[in-house]
Amino acid sequence: MSKAVDYFWSWFIDNHPKLKTLRTLKPKDQKHYTFWLNWHLHFYTPGIDFLLVFPNREKDKLQMIITANGNPEYFDKVEEVVKAAPQLKDWKFTAFIQPKQDYEELENGLDKPYIFQDITLKASELKFVPLEYEGEKKIDLIVYLKNFTIYSQNKNLLQLIFIMMQDLLGEKSLCENINFVELAKMPKEENTELIYLYDLQYYLDQINTKNNTQYCISNNFQQKAMF
Repeated sequence: MSKAVDYFWSWFIDNHPKLKTLRTLKPKDQKHYTFWLNWHLHFYTPGIDFLLVFPNREKDKLQMIITANGNPEYFDKVEEVVKAAPQLKDWKFTAFIQPKQDYEELENGLDKPYIFQDITLKASELKFVPLEYEGEKKIDLIVYLKNFTIYSQNKNLLQLIFIMMQDLLGEKSLCENINFVELAKMPKEENTELIYLYDLQYYLDQINTKNNTQYCISNNFQQKAMF
C-alpha cells in the first residue's frame, strides 16, 4: 500500500466529523473541507474524484464514492484507496459509481425523467440493438429514442445517454462492456429486435455467460486432447 494512500486516510480520519456535518456548516467552512478533501485525494492520484451521498435518515451511514470518472487507467487506484479505507461507524466507502435505477419502476414506466439542460428523457422509453464482434468483449450499441429528431442536433444528448447508462450498469461495467454508442430515431412500427435499455445489464450477463461457457468447453477439449 502506498504512503500516499495512508496520508489521505490519515487526513480523512482527523476530519471526518466535520465532513459528516458538512451540510450544516457555513458555506465558507463547506468550501474549506471539500477543497482539502479533494486536494488530499488528488495528491494520491489526480485522475480520481469523490462523491458524498448524504442519507435521508440520520441513523443511516454517509457514503463516500470514489470514482475514476469512467477512465480504466485509474480503476486500480480506485480499488486500492477504497480497500485501505478505515472502519468508521458512520461511513460507507464505495469503489465506483454503482447502478442506482429501480428495475421495477423502469419496467412499469414509473421512473423519473432525466432533465439535462433543455433535454427531457425517460430511461424506460429507450431501446437498443447490440452489435457484437467476434473475439471482442465490448459491444457497440444503437440506442433508439422517440424524440431523436427533436434532440439530434443537441450536443448534450449523447452525454445524457451515457449518464443514463451509467445509472443502469454502474461506472465500471459501462466502461468494460460498452465501446461505441450511436443514436437513432425509434421506428414507428414495432420491432422485435429492439431491446429495452433497462435490460442492458441482463443482456450483458447473458453474453458473458455464453462466452465463459464456450471458453470452458474449449479448455476442457484442450485438456482431454493432451491425454
